[in-house]
Amino acid sequence: MQFTEVKIEVFIPEEYIETLRDELNKIGACKTGEYDHCLSYSSVKGYWRPLEEASPFNGEIGQICAGKECKVEIKCKRELVKDALEVINDIHPYETPMIYILPILNDYFEKLYIK
Repeated sequence: MQFTEVKIEVFIPEEYIETLRDELNKIGACKTGEYDHCLSYSSVKGYWRPLEEASPFNGEIGQICAGKECKVEIKCKRELVKDALEVINDIHPYETPMIYILPILNDYFEKLYIK
């Protein structure tokens, strides 16, 4: 099954969202139709425990931590994913950002069901 777009989800502190949006937009990763700077986010609560070799942005080694962060969602052309990941990793304050890349199958289903 072919797909041309992906949804990228990133968990990141809120104060980094605008910079992330602006930098992703520069590479064309936040474009939808005739709109750019397209991004959604929601507040979430995250849990993590830094292990011995970690360099945590927030929290203590060996302690289960909790905090507020945001889940950012963008739609991106498949061919821009590599560049988008580089932008995310350059901006993100965590040493291991939580990033999900999901194929968008809208085109596939539109061809099947919408004529």
